[in-house]
Amino acid sequence: MPKVKFIDLFAGLGGIRLGFEKSFAELGFETECVMSSEIKPYAVETLSSNFNHDYFVGDIFDVKNEQIPDFDFLLGGFPCQTFSAAGNRHGFAETRGTLFFEIERILRDKNPYGFILENVEGLVKHDLENKNDKIGRTLSTILYKLKDELGYNVSWKVLDSIDFGLPQSRKRIFIVGTKDETANLDFSAKLFKPLKTILENGLETIKSDFTEKLFKHFEMEDLYGKSIKDKRGGDNNIHSWDIGIKGEVSDEQIVLLNKLFKERRKKHWAEKIGIDWMDGMALTLEQISTFNKSDNLKVLLDDLVKKGYLRFEHPKKLVREETENGEMKYRVYDETKPKGYNIVTGKLSFEINKILDPNDIAPTLVATDVSRLAVPDNGGLRRLTIREGLRLFGYPEWYEIPVKETEAFDLLGNTVAVPVVEHVANQVAQIFKANYQAKDLPVEAV
Repeated sequence: MPKVKFIDLFAGLGGIRLGFEKSFAELGFETECVMSSEIKPYAVETLSSNFNHDYFVGDIFDVKNEQIPDFDFLLGGFPCQTFSAAGNRHGFAETRGTLFFEIERILRDKNPYGFILENVEGLVKHDLENKNDKIGRTLSTILYKLKDELGYNVSWKVLDSIDFGLPQSRKRIFIVGTKDETANLDFSAKLFKPLKTILENGLETIKSDFTEKLFKHFEMEDLYGKSIKDKRGGDNNIHSWDIGIKGEVSDEQIVLLNKLFKERRKKHWAEKIGIDWMDGMALTLEQISTFNKSDNLKVLLDDLVKKGYLRFEHPKKLVREETENGEMKYRVYDETKPKGYNIVTGKLSFEINKILDPNDIAPTLVATDVSRLAVPDNGGLRRLTIREGLRLFGYPEWYEIPVKETEAFDLLGNTVAVPVVEHVANQVAQIFKANYQAKDLPVEAV
């Protein structure tokens, strides 16, 4: 059979490419990547060391249609920050969100046989018109463009990597289209595997003031599954003040912090302050005194500000701004309102923000905190290794990331689960093969 040619946009580590190539190879097709688009130099370095092709381009905005070779399939995990819970959720109102329209532009001009697109689960209900709608206006726009304007038979599905034998829950939407049939992306098998199946053993552990304070207050098994952050509560969360990360605090201050932590999220404070509600508002000394009676309340609060557990700041108001791509919403300090005390919630200030349970699964890995996940080993705690990170996404053992650790974790936090792509690509490959054989046409003519 002749080669199936494809382009790989927003390539990252090349995870979509890996799943695509494997699925087509299993059906007897040889594949060729005729172009990769990637703006991060360390991603290009990684791709170059793992794959054999030379045609890399940078920002897809700068690539003209005539520079793109003919191809049969477009692969694209287009940037997701504008649709995800980790981003500001502005969608098409941000430049990054308009990258889908670059995909549309290329599909319209090159008219390939099909495509595989990937994005975060949040894309499904982004920009809901009515709360009972199943999909939001952003996904509706994407589907309309692909189906009604470009004429593809399109299907989409949210799939979770945990069902494919990976010890990580990572839900992602896949949108696929072909010129012939609608692919069935359903997947019913459940292949649960715990984290310990991909962990290495006997590696060097972290020896620091941070870990020393952790083990001063907790046994190893009691740390399994615990998060270390000041943004949320619950039994599985350890607050910085629980272990004196920023300095020792009194029992009275711990009680105060725990009360403030919960109160600052209550909606009635927004009305009293005169702002739109947000999850975590600065409360004034007078407001705090209504739920925490203490003769030296200000002394306790100011000491917590000095140690870094609290911030003394103005409340934040919601700003709505109309742009040519739609309304953007963001927060700014309202200096007309009196300052109050608020919990410092920056989890990235902690050396470790979660200890993984080897008998359970990993949470969804994201670029901002994947390097701060810890696992038990050799009587202590250590960070995930790059190899373990690759295994969490189902990358083959031969795959290497030859860049510095911070860059490698950034790439891992934005990549795809390869076995999930294999399933999706297999459905597309079967449609392609059936119709290729029926038409008896060379791939380039499809």
